[in-house]
Amino acid sequence: MTNFSQTAVDRLRGMSRPEFIAMMAMLMALNALAIDIMLPGLQEIGASLGVESENHRQYVVSSYIFGLGVAQLLYGPLSDRFGRRIPMLFGIGIYVVCSIGIIVVPSFATMLILRFIQGAGAAATRVITISIVRDVYGGRAMAEVMSLIMMVFMIVPIIAPGTGQVIMFFGEWHLIFAFIAVISLAMGFWMYVRLPETLDSADVRPFTASSILDAFRIVLTNRIALCYTIASTFIFGALFGFINSAQQIYVGIYELGIWFPVAFAAVAVFMSLSSFLNARFVGRFGMRRLSHGSLFGFITITFIWMLVQIFGPQPMPILLFLVFFSLAMFQFGWIGSNFNSLAMEPLGHVAGTASSALGFMSTVGGSFIGVAIGQAFDGTALPLVVGFFSVSIVGLIFVLIGEKGKLFQPHNPRV
Repeated sequence: MTNFSQTAVDRLRGMSRPEFIAMMAMLMALNALAIDIMLPGLQEIGASLGVESENHRQYVVSSYIFGLGVAQLLYGPLSDRFGRRIPMLFGIGIYVVCSIGIIVVPSFATMLILRFIQGAGAAATRVITISIVRDVYGGRAMAEVMSLIMMVFMIVPIIAPGTGQVIMFFGEWHLIFAFIAVISLAMGFWMYVRLPETLDSADVRPFTASSILDAFRIVLTNRIALCYTIASTFIFGALFGFINSAQQIYVGIYELGIWFPVAFAAVAVFMSLSSFLNARFVGRFGMRRLSHGSLFGFITITFIWMLVQIFGPQPMPILLFLVFFSLAMFQFGWIGSNFNSLAMEPLGHVAGTASSALGFMSTVGGSFIGVAIGQAFDGTALPLVVGFFSVSIVGLIFVLIGEKGKLFQPHNPRV
């Protein structure tokens, strides 16, 4: 089912495949928008709200990610009971209101609270978007569509920091959150008008404590789903660690100043290219072959990067740093979408709750790992590089457990 099937046409009531992919990507991209667009303004935000420690400015990012992770526990069961549309629109509404509230925030503590709530609203787009894709697709077709979604989604990290920098040319950091509010309001309207309900009435689950616990039991007792989720948690932890310390590395170590968004975008381009190629190859080679090979590639690249970082010139030349980072993120692009699809594949009958439980684990767990990596920043990139290599080894261990030591072998022709 690598084409836009009759099932997809029926579920989406005539919405075209390109529009569906674009909408799902942009809904997911609201998360990247809330993080990446304000990175150039972190220093100004800290100065404006009286934050003395550079590392403490990272909490503007991590508080959002914590909210994003925790709230995922709620949206999955809600979307399995009440459908995908209503909980999604509710979450977007919270996101919009908090974006407006941050514009007039009086203190750093209040901002962190609003960022946490904003992340909680955005959790709807993280959980329910994946559930919608799983409603319509399965197997390699889901991985193919998710890869295309990720390719479009990655446009936001490419342009968001630059957009934030441009906005700050015309005013203070508050304008960034006004821009976020307008974009998210437009996305909510687009979804309200164009996206039909995709949850099959046969898959509706009662919203009771016992049904929710039973669904979580199904998720947590499935070896494949659990192990790939834990592996994703550690890999995503490395990415969160970089996002937390990106401004300090690019501006503090390499003194890029207003060119920081360009360096950030250069790496994101490789991730977008990786997602595009994954969409082209996954139908031919399968999720396991591509993601397992990429995981070994990630381990190899980060190991060499770590050795050069330890024994090479200090600081590492910026071009060499970007080469290593881009190569690692290219592998990451193949790992992320495939690991997520492999975790979701056996759980289609509880897609909403499955996406909720798996998303909670990977986001909250990954954010803790990311905070640990980010707070270890010591004026060099070494903590980041060591973190990348360490999480990749842990990820490999859990993939081996999930696959019982047999890698690169599809369980059936579709995956």
